Amino acid sequence: MNNKLYMVIPCYNEEEVLPETSKRLREKINSLIEKGKIDKESRIVFVNDGSKDRTWEIIKTLHEEDPVFSGINLTRNRGHQNALLAGLMTVMDYADMTISMDADLQDDVDAIDEMIDKYLDGIDIVYGVRSSRAKDTFFKKATAEGFYKIMNSMGANTVFNHADYRLMSKRALEGLSQFQEVNLFLRGIVPMIGYPTDVVYYE
Repeated sequence: MNNKLYMVIPCYNEEEVLPETSKRLREKINSLIEKGKIDKESRIVFVNDGSKDRTWEIIKTLHEEDPVFSGINLTRNRGHQNALLAGLMTVMDYADMTISMDADLQDDVDAIDEMIDKYLDGIDIVYGVRSSRAKDTFFKKATAEGFYKIMNSMGANTVFNHADYRLMSKRALEGLSQFQEVNLFLRGIVPMIGYPTDVVYYE
Protein backbone atom coordinates (compact mmCIF):
# COMPACT_ATOMS: atom_id res chain seq x y z
CA MET A 1 0.00 0.00 0.00
CA ASN A 2 1.33 3.42 -1.00
CA ASN A 3 0.58 5.59 2.01
CA LYS A 4 3.18 8.34 2.26
CA LEU A 5 1.38 11.42 3.59
CA TYR A 6 2.50 15.01 3.12
CA MET A 7 0.61 17.64 5.09
CA VAL A 8 0.67 21.06 3.40
CA ILE A 9 0.15 24.11 5.63
CA PRO A 10 0.16 27.64 4.12
CA CYS A 11 1.56 30.21 6.58
CA TYR A 12 1.37 33.98 6.64
CA ASN A 13 2.62 35.73 9.81
CA GLU A 14 1.99 32.65 11.96
CA GLU A 15 4.80 33.00 14.52
CA GLU A 16 2.36 32.97 17.45
CA VAL A 17 0.61 29.74 16.47
CA LEU A 18 3.38 27.69 14.84
CA PRO A 19 4.85 26.28 18.08
CA GLU A 20 1.48 24.78 19.10
CA THR A 21 0.49 23.84 15.55
CA SER A 22 3.76 22.01 14.91
CA LYS A 23 3.49 20.17 18.24
CA ARG A 24 -0.03 18.90 17.57
CA LEU A 25 0.65 17.95 13.95
CA ARG A 26 3.81 16.07 14.94
CA GLU A 27 1.83 14.17 17.56
CA LYS A 28 -0.81 13.32 14.96
CA ILE A 29 1.64 12.15 12.31
CA ASN A 30 3.58 10.04 14.85
CA SER A 31 0.32 8.45 16.00
CA LEU A 32 -0.63 7.58 12.42
CA ILE A 33 2.81 6.06 11.79
CA GLU A 34 2.56 3.97 14.98
CA LYS A 35 -0.86 2.67 13.88
CA GLY A 36 0.60 1.67 10.52
CA LYS A 37 -1.75 3.96 8.59
CA ILE A 38 0.97 6.07 6.95
CA ASP A 39 4.58 5.61 5.88
CA LYS A 40 7.36 6.60 8.29
CA GLU A 41 8.71 8.95 5.59
CA SER A 42 5.57 11.11 5.80
CA ARG A 43 6.17 14.84 6.24
CA ILE A 44 4.65 18.13 7.45
CA VAL A 45 5.36 20.94 4.98
CA PHE A 46 4.90 24.58 5.94
CA VAL A 47 4.61 27.03 3.04
CA ASN A 48 5.79 30.50 4.05
CA ASP A 49 3.75 32.98 2.02
CA GLY A 50 6.05 36.00 2.31
CA SER A 51 5.55 36.46 6.06
CA LYS A 52 6.86 39.65 7.64
CA ASP A 53 7.41 38.13 11.09
CA ARG A 54 9.57 35.20 12.30
CA THR A 55 7.49 32.50 10.58
CA TRP A 56 10.28 31.36 8.24
CA GLU A 57 12.87 31.36 11.03
CA ILE A 58 10.60 29.11 13.11
CA ILE A 59 10.04 26.75 10.15
CA LYS A 60 13.80 26.45 9.62
CA THR A 61 14.34 25.73 13.31
CA LEU A 62 11.60 23.09 13.30
CA HIS A 63 13.28 21.34 10.35
CA GLU A 64 16.67 21.43 12.06
CA GLU A 65 15.17 19.87 15.19
CA ASP A 66 13.06 17.22 13.43
CA PRO A 67 13.21 16.17 9.74
CA VAL A 68 9.46 15.42 9.80
CA PHE A 69 9.12 19.18 9.18
CA SER A 70 9.96 20.75 5.83
CA GLY A 71 9.49 24.25 4.48
CA ILE A 72 8.84 26.08 1.23
CA ASN A 73 9.70 29.79 1.22
CA LEU A 74 7.91 31.94 -1.36
CA THR A 75 9.78 35.08 -2.44
CA ARG A 76 6.82 37.33 -1.65
CA ASN A 77 3.22 37.18 -0.50
CA ARG A 78 1.25 35.38 -3.21
CA GLY A 79 -2.02 34.85 -1.33
CA HIS A 80 -3.40 31.82 0.47
CA GLN A 81 -4.64 29.91 -2.59
CA ASN A 82 -1.40 30.36 -4.53
CA ALA A 83 0.67 29.37 -1.50
CA LEU A 84 -1.45 26.26 -1.02
CA LEU A 85 -1.19 25.31 -4.69
CA ALA A 86 2.58 25.88 -4.67
CA GLY A 87 2.89 23.51 -1.73
CA LEU A 88 0.68 20.85 -3.29
CA MET A 89 2.49 20.95 -6.63
CA THR A 90 5.89 20.84 -4.91
CA VAL A 91 5.10 17.68 -2.91
CA MET A 92 3.11 15.94 -5.66
CA ASP A 93 6.08 13.85 -6.81
CA TYR A 94 6.90 12.70 -3.27
CA ALA A 95 3.51 12.04 -1.67
CA ASP A 96 0.96 9.31 -2.19
CA MET A 97 -1.61 11.55 -0.52
CA THR A 98 -1.70 15.09 0.81
CA ILE A 99 -3.78 16.81 3.44
CA SER A 100 -4.07 20.60 3.37
CA MET A 101 -5.22 22.70 6.30
CA ASP A 102 -4.78 26.17 7.79
CA ALA A 103 -1.98 26.91 10.24
CA ASP A 104 -4.29 28.17 13.00
CA LEU A 105 -5.80 24.68 13.56
CA GLN A 106 -9.36 25.97 13.28
CA ASP A 107 -10.09 22.53 11.80
CA ASP A 108 -10.09 19.38 13.96
CA VAL A 109 -6.84 17.45 13.38
CA ASP A 110 -8.51 14.25 14.63
CA ALA A 111 -10.57 14.17 11.43
CA ILE A 112 -7.35 13.21 9.64
CA ASP A 113 -7.68 9.59 10.84
CA GLU A 114 -11.01 9.14 9.10
CA MET A 115 -9.76 10.93 5.98
CA ILE A 116 -6.91 8.44 5.69
CA ASP A 117 -9.23 5.50 6.31
CA LYS A 118 -11.34 6.64 3.35
CA TYR A 119 -8.21 7.05 1.20
CA LEU A 120 -7.12 3.52 2.09
CA ASP A 121 -10.59 2.36 1.00
CA GLY A 122 -9.99 3.85 -2.46
CA ILE A 123 -11.24 7.45 -2.17
CA ASP A 124 -9.14 10.06 -4.01
CA ILE A 125 -10.55 13.28 -2.55
CA VAL A 126 -11.88 13.57 1.01
CA TYR A 127 -13.42 16.89 2.06
CA GLY A 128 -13.28 18.02 5.68
CA VAL A 129 -16.68 19.58 6.39
CA ARG A 130 -17.83 21.43 9.50
CA SER A 131 -20.90 19.66 10.88
CA SER A 132 -22.13 22.73 12.74
CA ARG A 133 -21.79 26.50 12.87
CA ALA A 134 -23.36 26.69 16.30
CA LYS A 135 -20.45 28.72 17.69
CA ASP A 136 -20.51 31.27 14.87
CA THR A 137 -22.23 34.62 15.17
CA PHE A 138 -25.45 35.17 13.22
CA PHE A 139 -23.57 37.46 10.82
CA LYS A 140 -20.89 34.86 10.10
CA LYS A 141 -23.48 32.11 9.57
CA ALA A 142 -25.51 34.27 7.21
CA THR A 143 -22.53 35.45 5.16
CA ALA A 144 -21.08 31.93 4.95
CA GLU A 145 -24.35 30.46 3.70
CA GLY A 146 -24.75 33.36 1.27
CA PHE A 147 -21.23 32.78 -0.06
CA TYR A 148 -21.89 29.13 -0.94
CA LYS A 149 -25.24 29.94 -2.54
CA ILE A 150 -23.75 32.68 -4.71
CA MET A 151 -20.77 30.56 -5.78
CA ASN A 152 -22.98 27.62 -6.70
CA SER A 153 -25.34 29.88 -8.65
CA MET A 154 -22.30 31.04 -10.66
CA GLY A 155 -21.44 27.44 -11.54
CA ALA A 156 -18.83 26.70 -8.88
CA ASN A 157 -19.69 23.25 -7.54
CA THR A 158 -18.50 23.99 -4.01
CA VAL A 159 -18.95 21.69 -1.01
CA PHE A 160 -21.03 23.39 1.70
CA ASN A 161 -19.10 24.26 4.90
CA HIS A 162 -15.83 23.06 3.36
CA ALA A 163 -12.80 25.36 3.24
CA ASP A 164 -9.39 23.98 2.23
CA TYR A 165 -9.19 21.10 4.70
CA ARG A 166 -9.00 18.09 2.39
CA LEU A 167 -7.15 14.96 1.46
CA MET A 168 -6.07 14.43 -2.14
CA SER A 169 -4.43 11.38 -3.69
CA LYS A 170 -1.45 11.63 -6.04
CA ARG A 171 -3.62 11.13 -9.12
CA ALA A 172 -6.07 13.80 -7.91
CA LEU A 173 -3.13 16.22 -7.58
CA GLU A 174 -1.99 15.29 -11.07
CA GLY A 175 -5.49 16.12 -12.28
CA LEU A 176 -5.36 19.46 -10.44
CA SER A 177 -2.03 20.26 -12.13
CA GLN A 178 -3.77 20.19 -15.53
CA PHE A 179 -5.83 23.29 -14.71
CA GLN A 180 -4.31 26.55 -15.92
CA GLU A 181 -6.39 28.95 -13.82
CA VAL A 182 -4.98 32.41 -13.08
CA ASN A 183 -7.46 33.56 -10.41
CA LEU A 184 -7.35 30.53 -8.15
CA PHE A 185 -10.31 29.25 -6.17
CA LEU A 186 -9.39 25.69 -5.24
CA ARG A 187 -12.72 25.00 -3.56
CA GLY A 188 -14.33 25.44 -6.97
CA ILE A 189 -11.65 23.66 -9.01
CA VAL A 190 -11.11 20.49 -6.95
CA PRO A 191 -14.71 19.18 -7.40
CA MET A 192 -14.15 19.39 -11.18
CA ILE A 193 -11.23 16.95 -11.14
CA GLY A 194 -13.35 13.80 -10.92
CA TYR A 195 -12.35 10.54 -9.19
CA PRO A 196 -14.11 9.09 -6.12
CA THR A 197 -14.86 11.64 -3.39
CA ASP A 198 -16.24 11.50 0.14
CA VAL A 199 -16.76 13.73 3.16
CA VAL A 200 -15.60 13.66 6.78
CA TYR A 201 -17.63 15.74 9.23
CA TYR A 202 -16.11 17.37 12.31
CA GLU A 203 -17.06 19.91 14.94
